[in-house]
Amino acid sequence: MSGLLECLLQALLPIARITGGYATITDREGVRIRTVDSAGREVQTLKGKIYNLAREAGQSGKMSVGPSQITEGAEAWCLPLGDYVLAASNFERLKCEEELAESLKQALPFIARVAGGEAVLFNEEGRRIASVGVDGRNNTNYIGKVSIAAQQAIQSQRPVIGESISGMGAVAVRIPITRKFGFGFNNEQGVLRQRKLLEEVKKFQYARYNFTDIIGASEAIEKMKSRAAFVANGISSIIISGETGTGKELFAQSIHNASERRSKPFIAINCGALPESLIESCFFGYEEGAFTGAKKKGSPGAFEQANGGTIFLDEISEMDFNLQSKLLRVLQEREVTRIGGGEPLRVDVRVIASTNRDLVEMIHNGTFRNDLYYRLNVVELKIPALRERLEDIPALVKVFINEFNNLLGKYVTGISDRAIYQLCRYQWPGNIRELKNCIEYIMNIVSINENTIELSHLPQYIHSALSQSREEKYFGTLAEAVAVAERESIIGTLKHTGGAKREAAKLLGVSTTTLWRKIVELGIETNISIR
Repeated sequence: MSGLLECLLQALLPIARITGGYATITDREGVRIRTVDSAGREVQTLKGKIYNLAREAGQSGKMSVGPSQITEGAEAWCLPLGDYVLAASNFERLKCEEELAESLKQALPFIARVAGGEAVLFNEEGRRIASVGVDGRNNTNYIGKVSIAAQQAIQSQRPVIGESISGMGAVAVRIPITRKFGFGFNNEQGVLRQRKLLEEVKKFQYARYNFTDIIGASEAIEKMKSRAAFVANGISSIIISGETGTGKELFAQSIHNASERRSKPFIAINCGALPESLIESCFFGYEEGAFTGAKKKGSPGAFEQANGGTIFLDEISEMDFNLQSKLLRVLQEREVTRIGGGEPLRVDVRVIASTNRDLVEMIHNGTFRNDLYYRLNVVELKIPALRERLEDIPALVKVFINEFNNLLGKYVTGISDRAIYQLCRYQWPGNIRELKNCIEYIMNIVSINENTIELSHLPQYIHSALSQSREEKYFGTLAEAVAVAERESIIGTLKHTGGAKREAAKLLGVSTTTLWRKIVELGIETNISIR
């Protein structure tokens, strides 16, 4: 063996490793003497085979560069050295890249699901060679589309973030993997969900309810309805406070419909349901080009849409602290400036806000601006909890039974005294909303041939709560004697008035609320029917 051949054979392994493929020694005719892979293993199947590119180099005496003879797409070079030709290709590197690309292709459905949008694989031209939607299905319509940003990612070999070409307002990331391909994903579905959320939050663009829709004749609710109706025609801001489920939006809509603004828009915005990234543009609107995905000619915000009417800011306590200062300026100056705009727009809007939290406590904790609180809290309406107006439960139950009769095709005509008594003893932490859900549950389990709600139909959580309350309650001898006397007096008076509670309360010298509370506490059954 000549010294040159021995030297070339020793060089095959490092050359194969560096080039990422096969390294070969041939004679001048291109006949392979030895071929090794990047691990140093000799490829016996190629021994004695003719390598055309090596033969060209051997005959011309010049170095040749061209396609690999083994794998399409791989490249090779051949260098003539005396009686031999040294050749190498990037066959294995190409194979590794192909396997990596295939692996990424299989991962696209998972990437799409996590990112909340389309996931793609693109080539060196920025052309999509695979595309999968958030549902895991292949987007064949998008195959072949070229992205300039994807091209830039391949050329610069750096990730590129920018606007998606498949969804307005969506942001896409393009990441180069090799010089040949890369992958990308966008948040198209996330943007769509945010838009749907925005539409959901803003879907009630008119006031449907009036004070007559607020059910109840208790002193507490009548007093609140009277006060709300009295301030309805004013222009001052109103804060409606109360626990969750007490009907704060019902009051807001009723105030609007009782005011001179009734023919103008009523715009309701749930401050707690909107993400921080959307709420400012929702409030104040934006100009064209203000941000990626902004509509042409821009979009008016809620204050512009409510011009001349009323804007209802539900869950005002959940508003971002920084946004509170911008809202304060709108209330003070009576003008708004769109995002990306320069000229302020005058607006005539009455603001009604609601909260189920203690704003004064939030001010002390530094999470709500005191100047905004005093600007909003010109008039405060505190909606009573359902446990503070127990005498309204029968009327509410009657309304809900009728509603679900129509929805569920049932024929319930009443509720037993024992059942209504238990409903009146329960504390209702979820207020009217919880009561309505309770009746809906009952109406679902009542059979088609039952026309009366019985004690057995009540949800188990109510039985459990009342059982625990009864176990904790204890009366001494004096209390028992007083209770017996009160019970007899109330029963006698109710018989005298024919069950009319207001008249009975006057005769007993107590308020209707006190009388009803005593009826509940003493277990006095009354005839309550929706017939």
